[in-house]
Amino acid sequence: MLKPSSLKVSSKLVNSHTKFQSFYPEQDLKGQKVAIIGLGKSGSSATKLALARGASVIAIDQNENSGSTFNINNGFLDLKNADLKTFFGNFDHKVLKEADIVVVSPGIPLEKYGIQSMICSGKEVLSELDFAAQVIPSCTKVLAVTGTNGKSTVTTFAGQILNHLGFETFVGGNLGVPLSEAGFHSSNRRPLEVAVVEVSSYQLEIPPKYYCPSVAVILNLTPDHLERHQTMKNYAAIKCRIFSHMRGNKIGILPLGNPYLDEAVMDHADGVSLAWIGGSPGVNIDVEAKIAELKLPTIGCVSQLQLDELKAVGKHNYTNAAVAALSVLGLDIEIKAEAFSSTISKLTTLPHRMQVVHVDDDGIVWVDDSKATNVEATYFGLIGFELKSVVLLGGVAKEVKMKGSNGFEQLVEPLRHHRGVITFGFSGKMIQKTLCANGLTIPCLNAETLKDAVSLARSIAQRGDAIVLSPACASFDEFRNFEHRGRIFQEFAISSE
Repeated sequence: MLKPSSLKVSSKLVNSHTKFQSFYPEQDLKGQKVAIIGLGKSGSSATKLALARGASVIAIDQNENSGSTFNINNGFLDLKNADLKTFFGNFDHKVLKEADIVVVSPGIPLEKYGIQSMICSGKEVLSELDFAAQVIPSCTKVLAVTGTNGKSTVTTFAGQILNHLGFETFVGGNLGVPLSEAGFHSSNRRPLEVAVVEVSSYQLEIPPKYYCPSVAVILNLTPDHLERHQTMKNYAAIKCRIFSHMRGNKIGILPLGNPYLDEAVMDHADGVSLAWIGGSPGVNIDVEAKIAELKLPTIGCVSQLQLDELKAVGKHNYTNAAVAALSVLGLDIEIKAEAFSSTISKLTTLPHRMQVVHVDDDGIVWVDDSKATNVEATYFGLIGFELKSVVLLGGVAKEVKMKGSNGFEQLVEPLRHHRGVITFGFSGKMIQKTLCANGLTIPCLNAETLKDAVSLARSIAQRGDAIVLSPACASFDEFRNFEHRGRIFQEFAISSE
C-alpha cells in the first residue's frame, strides 16, 4: 500500500492585495472529515473548497499518475499548516468509512471505491456539483444546462448574454471550471448574481440533495454513455434528476416529444413550471425567417427574438441561441426580452464546434467540428451547414444498444447533397459499410488515420467546398480527447497549402 502524503493546510483564505468572500459560513465543516474521490480538475477544486470550509480532507485517486494533475494551490489557501492526506494508487478503505462526507468526482463510476455501498448505507455521499451547491447563496440564481448535445454551446451563449447585459456571472460546471471554484469569489467585484452551470449525466448519477437551479434545461436526449447508464430509460431518469428540488416558479425546459424524457420527468419535476423546445409555452424557431418566439410558462406574453445577426455557423445554433435567451429570461432578474437583440451578434461558439479554422488558397473552407462525438451531433451540424462538403467520419463509435442498428444510417440523408465522405480510424470501415448499405450515393472512401483522411479529402474537394471534420465518434483510438483531435486537424488544415 502506498503511504499517504500529508500536509497541514490552514483553511483561511489569504492574499495581501485582494480580500475574498466565500459563500459558506466560516469554517462550517470544522471538526469533520471529508473524503474526495477522484483528483482531476473537479476533485482538486472540491479539495480546495473542503479545506476552505475547515474540514480535515482525505484526497484519494487509485490512478498513481494523478499526482501530476492534482493542484490545490490557487493562491488563496495558506498551505503551511496541513490537514490534508493524499493517496495515489492503493489505499486502505477504512479511511472512507471514517469520513463524515464523501465527495465523488464525475469521472468515477459508482461501482468503484465501494461508492454504491456507501450510498445504500446512508453515508453522506455527494457529487462535486452537490458539494459546491451547499455554499451557493440563495441570492445567486442558478441556470443549469444538460442534454446529450449542445449543452456547452447553450451554457456559453447564456453566460455571454448575461455578461453583455452587465450581470456578474460564473460560467462552468462540466464546462471547464468546476462549480466548486465559484466558492472563491473576489469581493472587489460585485456579488455573484448568476451561476450558469453545464451539467453532465455523470454529475447526476448520485441523486442531488442540495443542487436546486432556478432554471434547468434538458436540450435533447439521444443514445450516448450507454456503456455507463445501460438503457435510455436510466439515462433519461438520471438527466431528469436536475429538476428534483425545483418548486414554485422555477422553470424546467425540455424538448417536445421525447418519450424517454416525457416518462422520466413525471417522477422528478413535480411542481416545476415546464416549457418546451418546439412547443408552447417555450421556444419556437422559424429558421427561414430567422425569428424565435419565446413564451415562459409563468408569463403569458410572447416575445420575438431576431436571430439574423447570429454569426455562429450552422442553423442548429439558432435553436441554441433562442434556448439560451429563454433560459436567461426565466431567471426573473428584470431583463426584458427586447434587451436580447443587442447580444445576438456578439455570441461566439467554443472551439471545435463547427469552427471555421482556415480558408486555403483554393477557396476550400476547413471546419473543425471535433466535438461531434456521436451521430446526433454530426447530424445536426450537417443539416445546418450549407456549403457542399467532404465530411470526415471516424474514431471509436459510441455504443447504441439498438437492435440491428449502429446509428450511422441516420446520416445518409443529410450527406446526400455533399461532395463525399471519408471514414477513418477504428470504426471507419464499419461506418463506410453502414452508409453504403443504406443507400448513400456520393463517394465514400476509407482511410486508416485522420492524416490519411485529410489527404483523401483534399484530393476530391473542389474550389468553394468545405472539408468538415464531424466525426460522430469518440477520439480515443488516435487522440487524447476531442480537443486534441481538433487541434491536429487544424494543423493539417493550415499545412495543406
